[in-house]
Amino acid sequence: MLTLPPPARAATPAPAACAFRLLAARCEALPLEVTDGGHPTDTYGGTWWDAAQLAGRPEALRAVIEGEAARIREAYGHTARPDVAASRVLHHCLWSIGLLLGGPWYLQRRIPLIRPQELWIEPRTGTFAVAPGEFASPTGQDASHAALRAAFVEFVTPLLAAFRPEIRRGPRALWGMAGDDLVSAVWYLGRLLGQEQAAVREASALLPGDTPPFPSGAGFRVLRGPSGRSYATRTRAGCCLFYVIRPDEACLTCPRTDAPERLRRLEG
Repeated sequence: MLTLPPPARAATPAPAACAFRLLAARCEALPLEVTDGGHPTDTYGGTWWDAAQLAGRPEALRAVIEGEAARIREAYGHTARPDVAASRVLHHCLWSIGLLLGGPWYLQRRIPLIRPQELWIEPRTGTFAVAPGEFASPTGQDASHAALRAAFVEFVTPLLAAFRPEIRRGPRALWGMAGDDLVSAVWYLGRLLGQEQAAVREASALLPGDTPPFPSGAGFRVLRGPSGRSYATRTRAGCCLFYVIRPDEACLTCPRTDAPERLRRLEG
């Protein structure tokens, strides 16, 4: 009698896979492919570079900066200086890392473990890919604000060191940008879910000030418009240099954007 082998069991998804797929589905601003644990697919016909390569290989860094410069030309008809393109793509990386770490933390109080070798970027499109793994703490008891800050700092420190000569700014400015993007990622997710006030509270507790290496806290404040509505806002500690590309369209939280202009855009 022929004995058949038992049917193969479907591979169990990595614990963080569902969290990342939820972010990819909900967050239009985060172009993300969640892999099955291996290298990302060759969807875009280009070379994927992982975060460890960005920090350690000049050709990888050059590729992502050139890719950003090409996207700026296509989107805005503007030829960006190398430092501007580098600043823009670093901002893209920092915000995306902040959302990948801070999103599951905000939603589930769990911090995913992401190795630099398991987070990739495709230079031509700016798309990210991540190989999901475990959470830092299965029960969530270690997922405090300090734990999230520590995970973010550990991941981005080599990237800031690699980008620093390209952007030509010191550590304070770079960590200001990093803090801005971590706060912004949590704030963005809260707004997306209709939970802005809760997200502002969490982001404020995440970066309350006096939390090195970040030079300042989240610093949210309230603006009240002529319509009577109130809006949460903050002023960035760093700069992504978007104003160089579009001088009349500086970021809503840019130091160059005064309160009347912020209210005009928010109420418009």
